[in-house]
Amino acid sequence: MLNAAVLVLNRSYLPVHITTVRRAFCLLYRGLARAVNERYETFDFDSWRELGVRVEDDAIFSISGAIRVPRVILLQAFDRVPRRQVRFNRINVYARDRNTCQYCGERFARADLNLDHVIPRSQGGCSTWENVVCSCLDCNRKKGGRTPAQARMRLIRQPVRPRWTPVLGVVGGRQGHPEWRPFLSIVDASYWNAELVE
Repeated sequence: MLNAAVLVLNRSYLPVHITTVRRAFCLLYRGLARAVNERYETFDFDSWRELGVRVEDDAIFSISGAIRVPRVILLQAFDRVPRRQVRFNRINVYARDRNTCQYCGERFARADLNLDHVIPRSQGGCSTWENVVCSCLDCNRKKGGRTPAQARMRLIRQPVRPRWTPVLGVVGGRQGHPEWRPFLSIVDASYWNAELVE
């Protein structure tokens, strides 16, 4: 439970990070953060400890009793705003292409997809939004190190940089909690995902 995910907000209630329950309790105890409940009320460590644990809550047990695990914390002195640009990464390419092979048009689980360079790197292609698409393993093998024209394959649609914020159920590879939803709807959830390198 101490390694479970906790959403970290800046002073403006914008998500800036995901941390562990252990780190969240350290920040609460030191007065650097406040816990946020489902009614958007904030609590310091002592008042959070006094709340008590409901049946549906996860809790940490100590000598002095059970303490409810916070799912969202608010930093007291950090006011930077996270980037809103859609990051170029694997999850966002899959989201843009809707987990659909851009050559055969079939939808697959992420584990059965990979990323394909439309113009292969061996022919001068770059790792950019406009040159990378989802492809199934069979289509990727068939295309090989050729362009779609050379392989006599057709792209379903040309890849472009998305203008939207992908709606993801996973943040930074961790399952999000329902308490996070009101805060994640206002910024790009992919902020925490690693960017693909060119």
